[in-house]
This record gives sequence, C-alpha cells and structure tokens, in this order.
Amino acid sequence: MSSVDTSKPIDIILCDSSPLVLSAMSETFEQDSRFSLVATSSTSEGFLATILRIEVHICIIDWNIRELGAEKLINLLRSQSIPPRTIIYGDGSDPNIPRQAMGAGAAAFVSRSSPIETLIRTCLEVAEGKMVFPFLDVRGLQNDPINTLSRKERVIIEALSEGLTNKQLSARLEISSNTVKFHISNIFDKLNVKNRAQAIAHYYKSKTVSNG
Repeated sequence: MSSVDTSKPIDIILCDSSPLVLSAMSETFEQDSRFSLVATSSTSEGFLATILRIEVHICIIDWNIRELGAEKLINLLRSQSIPPRTIIYGDGSDPNIPRQAMGAGAAAFVSRSSPIETLIRTCLEVAEGKMVFPFLDVRGLQNDPINTLSRKERVIIEALSEGLTNKQLSARLEISSNTVKFHISNIFDKLNVKNRAQAIAHYYKSKTVSNG
C-alpha cells in the first residue's frame, strides 16, 4: 500500500450513524491542519453519493452504518480505479469485527471506545501506507490467499460454495460462460488448488478462521 503525500492536508470523509459521534469527529478534524474534511454523512447512501464524485485519501466508516453496512461499502470502494483507504470505526469488544474489516479490504480498525487521539494517529499511519489492526495478530490473515481474490472472484467462490454450475453462475452474474471459466481459473491459481472441491474447502477453512 503506497503512501499519501502528507506535505499537504489529507482529504477525509466521515460516515457514521451517530450524530453525536459525527459532530465530535468533524470538529476534531476541522481543527487539525494536517487534515481536510471533505464531507460527512450519516447514511451509506449519502456517503456513496459523495465518494463517487469526489476523490479522497481516507474514509472513516461506522461498521454498522445504516442501509448497506461498512463491509459492502468497502467492496464498492475497491472497484474504483484509485480506491481510498478505509478505516473502520467499530465495537472493539467484538474480535470478529476487525477480522471481517481486514478481510473486506479495510486498512485499519479503531475501537469506538478509544480516545479520539487514537483515531487521528491511525489516520496518519494509514496515510503512510500502514495497516493498523491493534486487536489482531494480522500475520496469518494477511498471508491468507483468499485475501488476494478480487471482489468478483470472492462473489464467484461464494457462489461455488452454494453448488452453482458454470451455467447458473453465468446467469446470476450476467456474464458469459467463458468469463466465468476465466475467473474460476484465476481463483484456482491464486489459491493453488486444482478443482472446485479444493477451492470450496479453502474458502470454508478461511471463513472459519476469520470468524474465530
């Protein structure tokens, strides 16, 4: 993960369901000259409406944000040509949330019970290109080949685990059979497996580890 030019203010968008939290974070970032607060939103819909027309460096997203939820938002952001780095702001008492956030492609996790200074410091570290997950031993998670799959490949391997055929996958995803075969071949290569059964077994194993 490359770094952001920190000689200029770091562009940030805040997305949080709580008006009080959003207000407190906004005030903090507006008063810090190292950051440029581009926009705030209390809903997934409002966040997407902004992020799709404005490029920013960092997004801070409430894990339980209304409508779509943070995990789906991260997946949508990853499809952009230059996706912003995402920091998840969530319940630090639940170890599954940091794992799920990392698996989805977030750059960092900060507990909602942490001091605001922790959030600021995490933003600066993420801008430097670091991944910040203080509640996890991230070495095994980072090395899991499942995390190398693209968003489309993740959708396909999940569908494979449901027992869908190539023809059914083609219909569900509205892509050609040849494109399905192309994606499945890439999945096999990335997971270093030879068939669907091995790919599905790898998928379930990774999911079990991720869920603790």
